[in-house]
Amino acid sequence: MIYFDNGATSFPKPKIVVNAVNYAMNNCANPGRSGHGLSIKSSEIIFKCRENLGRLFDVDNAENIIFTNNCTTALNTVIKGTLKRGDHVIISSLEHNAVLRPVASLKKQGVSYSVAKVVQGDDEQTISNFRELINAKTKMIICTHASNVFGIKLPIKRIGAMCKIYGILFCVDAAQTAGIENISLKNCDIDYLCTAGHKGLYGPMGTGVLVINSEHTPDSLVQGGTGSFSADINQPDVLPDKYESGTPNVSGIAGLNEGVKFVLKRGTDYISSYENQLTGRLYDGLANIGRVELYTDSPLNGNYAPVISFNIKNMDCEEVAQRLNKNNIAVRAGLHCAPLAHKSMGTLEKGTVRAVASVFNNRAQVNYFLNVVNKISKV
Repeated sequence: MIYFDNGATSFPKPKIVVNAVNYAMNNCANPGRSGHGLSIKSSEIIFKCRENLGRLFDVDNAENIIFTNNCTTALNTVIKGTLKRGDHVIISSLEHNAVLRPVASLKKQGVSYSVAKVVQGDDEQTISNFRELINAKTKMIICTHASNVFGIKLPIKRIGAMCKIYGILFCVDAAQTAGIENISLKNCDIDYLCTAGHKGLYGPMGTGVLVINSEHTPDSLVQGGTGSFSADINQPDVLPDKYESGTPNVSGIAGLNEGVKFVLKRGTDYISSYENQLTGRLYDGLANIGRVELYTDSPLNGNYAPVISFNIKNMDCEEVAQRLNKNNIAVRAGLHCAPLAHKSMGTLEKGTVRAVASVFNNRAQVNYFLNVVNKISKV
Protein backbone atom coordinates (compact mmCIF):
# COMPACT_ATOMS: atom_id res chain seq x y z
CA MET A 1 0.00 0.00 0.00
CA ILE A 2 1.29 3.46 -0.98
CA TYR A 3 0.13 5.57 1.93
CA PHE A 4 -0.69 9.26 1.43
CA ASP A 5 -3.16 9.63 4.30
CA ASN A 6 -0.64 10.97 6.81
CA GLY A 7 -2.91 13.93 7.55
CA ALA A 8 -5.20 11.49 9.38
CA THR A 9 -2.47 9.44 11.04
CA SER A 10 1.10 8.68 10.03
CA PHE A 11 1.88 5.25 8.63
CA PRO A 12 4.02 3.27 8.88
CA LYS A 13 5.28 3.95 12.38
CA PRO A 14 9.03 3.71 13.03
CA LYS A 15 9.99 0.26 14.32
CA ILE A 16 11.27 1.80 17.54
CA VAL A 17 7.72 3.06 18.22
CA VAL A 18 6.19 -0.38 17.73
CA ASN A 19 8.90 -1.98 19.88
CA ALA A 20 8.36 0.55 22.66
CA VAL A 21 4.62 -0.16 22.74
CA ASN A 22 5.29 -3.88 22.95
CA TYR A 23 7.90 -3.37 25.67
CA ALA A 24 5.52 -1.29 27.77
CA MET A 25 2.75 -3.86 27.40
CA ASN A 26 5.06 -6.53 28.77
CA ASN A 27 7.11 -4.60 31.33
CA CYS A 28 5.03 -1.74 32.76
CA ALA A 29 2.25 -1.30 35.29
CA ASN A 30 0.17 1.58 36.65
CA PRO A 31 2.49 4.60 37.23
CA GLY A 32 2.40 6.72 40.35
CA ARG A 33 0.14 4.31 42.20
CA SER A 34 2.67 1.82 43.53
CA GLY A 35 6.30 1.63 44.58
CA HIS A 36 7.25 -1.59 42.83
CA GLY A 37 9.58 -1.82 39.85
CA LEU A 38 6.96 -2.10 37.10
CA SER A 39 5.18 1.02 38.32
CA ILE A 40 8.42 2.98 38.64
CA LYS A 41 9.44 1.96 35.11
CA SER A 42 6.16 3.37 33.78
CA SER A 43 6.70 6.67 35.59
CA GLU A 44 10.20 6.93 34.14
CA ILE A 45 8.95 6.41 30.58
CA ILE A 46 6.23 9.03 31.00
CA PHE A 47 8.67 11.56 32.43
CA LYS A 48 11.18 10.96 29.63
CA CYS A 49 8.45 11.58 27.07
CA ARG A 50 7.58 14.89 28.74
CA GLU A 51 11.27 15.85 28.66
CA ASN A 52 11.63 15.00 24.97
CA LEU A 53 8.48 16.93 24.09
CA GLY A 54 9.97 19.83 26.05
CA ARG A 55 13.08 19.63 23.87
CA LEU A 56 10.97 19.58 20.73
CA PHE A 57 8.77 22.54 21.68
CA ASP A 58 11.42 24.49 23.62
CA VAL A 59 9.73 24.15 27.01
CA ASP A 60 11.80 24.04 30.20
CA ASN A 61 9.15 22.83 32.65
CA ALA A 62 8.19 19.27 31.67
CA GLU A 63 5.31 19.32 34.15
CA ASN A 64 3.49 21.78 31.88
CA ILE A 65 3.25 19.08 29.22
CA ILE A 66 -0.05 17.22 29.58
CA PHE A 67 -0.93 13.90 27.94
CA THR A 68 -4.42 13.58 26.45
CA ASN A 69 -6.28 11.03 24.34
CA ASN A 70 -5.82 13.12 21.18
CA CYS A 71 -5.58 16.70 19.94
CA THR A 72 -9.36 17.08 20.17
CA THR A 73 -9.30 16.39 23.91
CA ALA A 74 -6.50 18.92 24.37
CA LEU A 75 -8.46 21.58 22.48
CA ASN A 76 -11.66 20.85 24.40
CA THR A 77 -9.75 21.15 27.68
CA VAL A 78 -8.54 24.61 26.74
CA ILE A 79 -11.81 25.82 25.23
CA LYS A 80 -14.28 24.50 27.79
CA GLY A 81 -11.91 24.95 30.71
CA THR A 82 -11.24 28.62 29.94
CA LEU A 83 -14.27 30.27 28.33
CA LYS A 84 -17.12 31.36 30.57
CA ARG A 85 -20.47 33.13 30.14
CA GLY A 86 -19.99 36.55 28.57
CA ASP A 87 -16.64 35.71 26.99
CA HIS A 88 -15.93 36.16 23.28
CA VAL A 89 -13.53 34.00 21.26
CA ILE A 90 -12.17 34.36 17.72
CA ILE A 91 -11.38 31.38 15.52
CA SER A 92 -10.10 31.20 11.95
CA SER A 93 -12.04 30.29 8.82
CA LEU A 94 -9.92 27.14 8.41
CA GLU A 95 -10.67 25.44 11.72
CA HIS A 96 -11.26 21.74 12.22
CA ASN A 97 -14.44 20.62 13.99
CA ALA A 98 -12.24 19.97 17.04
CA VAL A 99 -12.35 23.76 17.49
CA LEU A 100 -15.61 24.71 15.80
CA ARG A 101 -17.89 22.26 17.59
CA PRO A 102 -16.82 22.93 21.19
CA VAL A 103 -16.88 26.68 20.54
CA ALA A 104 -20.33 26.43 18.97
CA SER A 105 -21.58 24.30 21.88
CA LEU A 106 -20.62 27.03 24.33
CA LYS A 107 -23.11 29.45 22.73
CA LYS A 108 -25.76 27.79 24.89
CA GLN A 109 -23.73 28.89 27.93
CA GLY A 110 -23.45 32.51 26.82
CA VAL A 111 -20.09 32.38 25.04
CA SER A 112 -19.96 34.13 21.65
CA TYR A 113 -17.54 33.52 18.80
CA SER A 114 -16.46 35.17 15.56
CA VAL A 115 -14.72 33.69 12.51
CA ALA A 116 -11.74 35.55 11.04
CA LYS A 117 -11.24 35.09 7.32
CA VAL A 118 -7.82 33.66 6.39
CA VAL A 119 -6.62 35.22 3.13
CA GLN A 120 -4.41 32.81 1.25
CA GLY A 121 -1.01 34.39 0.55
CA ASP A 122 -1.77 37.62 2.44
CA ASP A 123 -0.72 37.46 6.10
CA GLU A 124 -1.26 41.19 6.58
CA GLN A 125 -4.92 40.95 5.64
CA THR A 126 -5.37 37.79 7.69
CA ILE A 127 -3.98 39.49 10.81
CA SER A 128 -6.11 42.55 10.12
CA ASN A 129 -9.20 40.33 9.90
CA PHE A 130 -8.44 38.91 13.34
CA ARG A 131 -7.72 42.35 14.79
CA GLU A 132 -11.00 43.83 13.54
CA LEU A 133 -13.00 41.21 15.45
CA ILE A 134 -11.39 41.90 18.83
CA ASN A 135 -13.72 43.56 21.33
CA ALA A 136 -13.81 44.25 25.05
CA LYS A 137 -15.08 40.71 25.78
CA THR A 138 -12.58 38.85 23.65
CA LYS A 139 -10.76 36.39 25.90
CA MET A 140 -9.02 34.11 23.45
CA ILE A 141 -7.99 33.56 19.84
CA ILE A 142 -7.83 29.97 18.64
CA CYS A 143 -6.37 29.03 15.28
CA THR A 144 -4.83 26.17 13.42
CA HIS A 145 -1.14 26.38 12.59
CA ALA A 146 -1.90 24.87 9.18
CA SER A 147 -5.14 23.75 7.57
CA ASN A 148 -5.63 19.99 7.66
CA VAL A 149 -7.36 20.25 4.26
CA PHE A 150 -5.35 22.75 2.22
CA GLY A 151 -2.10 23.09 4.14
CA ILE A 152 -2.40 26.88 4.35
CA LYS A 153 -0.23 28.10 7.23
CA LEU A 154 -1.30 30.93 9.51
CA PRO A 155 1.21 33.50 10.82
CA ILE A 156 0.97 32.23 14.39
CA LYS A 157 4.00 34.15 15.63
CA ARG A 158 2.48 37.48 14.58
CA ILE A 159 -0.99 36.53 15.79
CA GLY A 160 0.54 35.57 19.15
CA ALA A 161 2.32 38.92 19.38
CA MET A 162 -0.97 40.69 18.67
CA CYS A 163 -2.71 38.67 21.38
CA LYS A 164 -0.05 39.67 23.89
CA ILE A 165 -0.53 43.36 23.06
CA TYR A 166 -4.30 43.09 23.59
CA GLY A 167 -4.02 40.85 26.66
CA ILE A 168 -5.78 37.94 24.94
CA LEU A 169 -5.01 34.26 25.42
CA PHE A 170 -3.73 32.40 22.34
CA CYS A 171 -4.35 28.72 21.59
CA VAL A 172 -2.81 26.93 18.60
CA ASP A 173 -3.92 23.66 17.00
CA ALA A 174 -0.67 22.15 15.72
CA ALA A 175 -2.07 18.76 14.71
CA GLN A 176 -0.74 19.12 11.15
CA THR A 177 2.58 20.80 11.97
CA ALA A 178 4.04 19.33 15.18
CA GLY A 179 7.11 17.32 14.19
CA ILE A 180 7.25 19.03 10.79
CA GLU A 181 7.50 22.74 11.59
CA ASN A 182 9.86 24.24 14.15
CA ILE A 183 7.66 25.38 17.07
CA SER A 184 9.43 27.17 19.91
CA LEU A 185 7.28 28.32 22.80
CA LYS A 186 10.11 30.54 23.97
CA ASN A 187 10.01 32.47 20.70
CA CYS A 188 6.26 32.56 20.14
CA ASP A 189 3.51 33.96 22.37
CA ILE A 190 1.45 30.76 22.47
CA ASP A 191 -0.40 30.15 25.73
CA TYR A 192 -1.73 26.71 24.82
CA LEU A 193 -0.29 24.37 22.22
CA CYS A 194 -2.48 21.39 21.31
CA THR A 195 -1.39 18.58 19.04
CA ALA A 196 -1.84 14.95 18.11
CA GLY A 197 0.75 12.36 19.02
CA HIS A 198 -0.04 10.06 16.11
CA LYS A 199 0.62 12.29 13.11
CA GLY A 200 3.89 14.16 12.63
CA LEU A 201 5.20 12.87 15.97
CA TYR A 202 4.83 9.25 14.74
CA GLY A 203 3.31 7.99 18.00
CA PRO A 204 0.42 5.54 18.34
CA MET A 205 -3.19 6.56 17.82
CA GLY A 206 -4.89 7.53 21.08
CA THR A 207 -2.16 9.96 22.11
CA GLY A 208 -2.34 13.74 22.26
CA VAL A 209 -0.49 16.59 23.92
CA LEU A 210 -1.43 19.87 25.58
CA VAL A 211 1.40 22.24 26.44
CA ILE A 212 0.46 25.00 28.90
CA ASN A 213 2.66 28.05 28.45
CA SER A 214 0.66 30.45 30.61
CA GLU A 215 -0.07 31.17 34.25
CA HIS A 216 -3.75 30.93 33.29
CA THR A 217 -4.58 27.23 33.61
CA PRO A 218 -7.94 25.94 32.32
CA ASP A 219 -10.35 24.09 34.57
CA SER A 220 -9.99 20.32 34.34
CA LEU A 221 -12.79 18.58 32.44
CA VAL A 222 -12.27 15.29 34.27
CA GLN A 223 -11.72 14.73 37.98
CA GLY A 224 -10.58 11.55 39.67
CA GLY A 225 -7.62 9.59 40.90
CA THR A 226 -4.22 11.06 40.13
CA GLY A 227 -2.03 9.06 42.50
CA SER A 228 -1.41 12.27 44.45
CA PHE A 229 -3.17 14.17 47.28
CA SER A 230 -5.56 11.22 47.62
CA ALA A 231 -6.98 12.39 50.97
CA ASP A 232 -8.23 15.65 49.38
CA ILE A 233 -11.67 15.47 47.75
CA ASN A 234 -10.72 18.36 45.45
CA GLN A 235 -8.87 17.89 42.19
CA PRO A 236 -5.17 18.82 42.55
CA ASP A 237 -4.13 22.16 41.08
CA VAL A 238 -0.55 21.08 40.40
CA LEU A 239 0.49 20.19 36.85
CA PRO A 240 0.27 17.74 35.22
CA ASP A 241 -1.91 15.99 37.85
CA LYS A 242 -4.75 18.48 37.36
CA TYR A 243 -5.48 17.12 33.88
CA GLU A 244 -4.37 13.50 34.09
CA SER A 245 -6.96 11.68 36.15
CA GLY A 246 -7.17 7.92 35.86
CA THR A 247 -4.74 5.37 34.49
CA PRO A 248 -2.67 6.86 31.65
CA ASN A 249 -2.02 5.26 28.27
CA VAL A 250 1.46 4.04 29.26
CA SER A 251 2.04 1.92 26.15
CA GLY A 252 0.87 4.76 23.91
CA ILE A 253 3.09 7.28 25.69
CA ALA A 254 6.03 4.87 25.45
CA GLY A 255 5.50 4.73 21.70
CA LEU A 256 5.06 8.49 21.51
CA ASN A 257 8.34 8.98 23.34
CA GLU A 258 10.16 7.02 20.64
CA GLY A 259 8.28 8.89 17.93
CA VAL A 260 9.41 12.22 19.38
CA LYS A 261 12.98 10.91 19.60
CA PHE A 262 12.69 9.88 15.94
CA VAL A 263 11.73 13.47 15.05
CA LEU A 264 14.45 15.00 17.25
CA LYS A 265 17.11 12.80 15.69
CA ARG A 266 16.21 13.79 12.13
CA GLY A 267 15.27 17.38 12.92
CA THR A 268 12.18 19.29 11.87
CA ASP A 269 14.19 21.24 9.27
CA TYR A 270 15.12 18.03 7.45
CA ILE A 271 11.62 16.54 7.77
CA SER A 272 9.97 19.72 6.52
CA SER A 273 12.37 20.04 3.58
CA TYR A 274 11.97 16.40 2.55
CA GLU A 275 8.19 16.33 2.81
CA ASN A 276 7.80 19.66 1.01
CA GLN A 277 10.00 18.47 -1.84
CA LEU A 278 7.78 15.43 -2.31
CA THR A 279 4.66 17.57 -2.00
CA GLY A 280 6.01 20.10 -4.50
CA ARG A 281 6.64 17.32 -7.01
CA LEU A 282 3.16 15.97 -6.36
CA TYR A 283 1.63 19.42 -6.83
CA ASP A 284 3.50 20.12 -10.09
CA GLY A 285 2.52 16.74 -11.47
CA LEU A 286 -1.16 17.23 -10.62
CA ALA A 287 -1.08 20.74 -12.13
CA ASN A 288 -0.06 19.18 -15.46
CA ILE A 289 -3.02 16.79 -15.56
CA GLY A 290 -5.76 18.44 -17.58
CA ARG A 291 -8.88 17.70 -15.53
CA VAL A 292 -7.32 18.12 -12.09
CA GLU A 293 -8.45 21.08 -9.97
CA LEU A 294 -6.03 22.46 -7.35
CA TYR A 295 -6.96 25.05 -4.74
CA THR A 296 -3.69 26.55 -3.50
CA ASP A 297 -0.37 27.81 -4.79
CA SER A 298 2.64 25.51 -4.85
CA PRO A 299 3.61 24.34 -1.35
CA LEU A 300 7.23 25.15 -2.18
CA ASN A 301 6.71 28.88 -1.59
CA GLY A 302 6.94 28.34 2.18
CA ASN A 303 3.39 29.30 3.10
CA TYR A 304 2.03 25.77 3.24
CA ALA A 305 2.36 22.57 5.21
CA PRO A 306 2.89 19.45 3.04
CA VAL A 307 -0.84 18.91 2.41
CA ILE A 308 -2.56 18.90 -0.99
CA SER A 309 -6.26 18.85 -1.82
CA PHE A 310 -7.52 18.33 -5.34
CA ASN A 311 -10.46 17.16 -7.41
CA ILE A 312 -10.92 15.71 -10.87
CA LYS A 313 -13.53 17.61 -12.84
CA ASN A 314 -16.88 15.89 -13.15
CA MET A 315 -15.87 13.12 -10.74
CA ASP A 316 -16.97 12.66 -7.14
CA CYS A 317 -14.03 12.90 -4.74
CA GLU A 318 -15.07 9.67 -3.02
CA GLU A 319 -15.04 7.85 -6.36
CA VAL A 320 -11.53 9.15 -7.06
CA ALA A 321 -10.38 7.88 -3.65
CA GLN A 322 -11.94 4.48 -4.30
CA ARG A 323 -10.21 4.20 -7.66
CA LEU A 324 -6.90 5.14 -6.04
CA ASN A 325 -7.49 2.50 -3.38
CA LYS A 326 -8.03 -0.12 -6.08
CA ASN A 327 -4.57 0.85 -7.32
CA ASN A 328 -3.11 0.32 -3.84
CA ILE A 329 -2.99 4.03 -2.90
CA ALA A 330 -4.46 5.33 0.37
CA VAL A 331 -5.84 8.88 0.53
CA ARG A 332 -8.76 10.56 2.25
CA ALA A 333 -11.73 12.15 0.49
CA GLY A 334 -14.67 14.22 1.71
CA LEU A 335 -14.85 17.17 4.11
CA HIS A 336 -12.04 16.02 6.45
CA CYS A 337 -14.02 17.15 9.54
CA ALA A 338 -13.37 20.77 8.51
CA PRO A 339 -16.49 22.33 6.94
CA LEU A 340 -15.26 25.85 7.71
CA ALA A 341 -12.16 25.30 5.57
CA HIS A 342 -14.19 23.88 2.70
CA LYS A 343 -16.68 26.73 2.90
CA SER A 344 -13.81 29.19 2.80
CA MET A 345 -12.38 27.57 -0.35
CA GLY A 346 -15.71 26.92 -2.09
CA THR A 347 -15.56 23.12 -1.82
CA LEU A 348 -18.20 22.53 0.85
CA GLU A 349 -20.63 20.90 -1.57
CA LYS A 350 -18.17 18.51 -3.17
CA GLY A 351 -15.28 17.99 -0.76
CA THR A 352 -11.78 17.16 -1.97
CA VAL A 353 -9.26 14.37 -2.28
CA ARG A 354 -6.39 14.93 0.17
CA ALA A 355 -2.84 13.62 -0.22
CA VAL A 356 -0.30 14.05 2.61
CA ALA A 357 3.23 12.68 2.42
CA SER A 358 5.61 11.71 5.23
CA VAL A 359 9.30 10.90 5.60
CA PHE A 360 8.48 7.30 4.70
CA ASN A 361 7.26 8.21 1.20
CA ASN A 362 9.56 8.63 -1.80
CA ARG A 363 9.66 10.03 -5.35
CA ALA A 364 8.86 6.68 -6.96
CA GLN A 365 5.60 6.56 -4.98
CA VAL A 366 4.79 10.12 -6.03
CA ASN A 367 5.38 9.22 -9.69
CA TYR A 368 3.16 6.14 -9.41
CA PHE A 369 0.45 8.24 -7.74
CA LEU A 370 0.58 10.79 -10.57
CA ASN A 371 0.36 8.07 -13.23
CA VAL A 372 -2.71 6.58 -11.60
CA VAL A 373 -4.43 9.97 -11.21
CA ASN A 374 -3.69 10.68 -14.86
CA LYS A 375 -5.35 7.42 -15.89
CA ILE A 376 -8.36 8.06 -13.65
CA SER A 377 -8.76 11.55 -15.11
CA LYS A 378 -9.19 10.06 -18.58
CA VAL A 379 -12.07 7.79 -17.58
